Amino acid sequence: MGLSVTISAADAQDAEHILKLQYLCYQSEAELYGDWSIEPLTQSLDALRTELAEGYGLVARLGDEVVASVRARLDEDGTVRIAKLIVHPRMQRHGLGGRLLDGIERHFAADTAEATASAKRFQLFTGHRSEGNLRLYRSKGYAQVSTRELGPKLTLVTLEKAA
Repeated sequence: MGLSVTISAADAQDAEHILKLQYLCYQSEAELYGDWSIEPLTQSLDALRTELAEGYGLVARLGDEVVASVRARLDEDGTVRIAKLIVHPRMQRHGLGGRLLDGIERHFAADTAEATASAKRFQLFTGHRSEGNLRLYRSKGYAQVSTRELGPKLTLVTLEKAA
């Protein structure tokens, strides 16, 4: 019998596992853009712990192994900024990314201390060549709202949808 994937809130004890997974997952993005200095590959464990403490994160586990994660925080203007949606390469294309996005949206749409019924929109970004990411986000109702050129190799695409 196989193990099923469970999704739960991330906590400080998950930080090291998330950071290792993040490093693995962003290798393909670094290769795609020819830039191994991107923030997900250089982020410190302390910085990740701070992100978790100041926002909200989810992890997906296969047994005891963290195989996917996402983080988000609510800004004072009502924007839920979703970041670092990662899925272990061997677990990709099985719906985990979509499940994590749904979970983050549910959390901030619920009557929770973080949401305080003021979430107006969900926003995230990805690189212009990250077709799989763009496809997932569009399938979940996100629409492009802006682009920002960061250099000759990378343009960030920002997408959002109403809460």
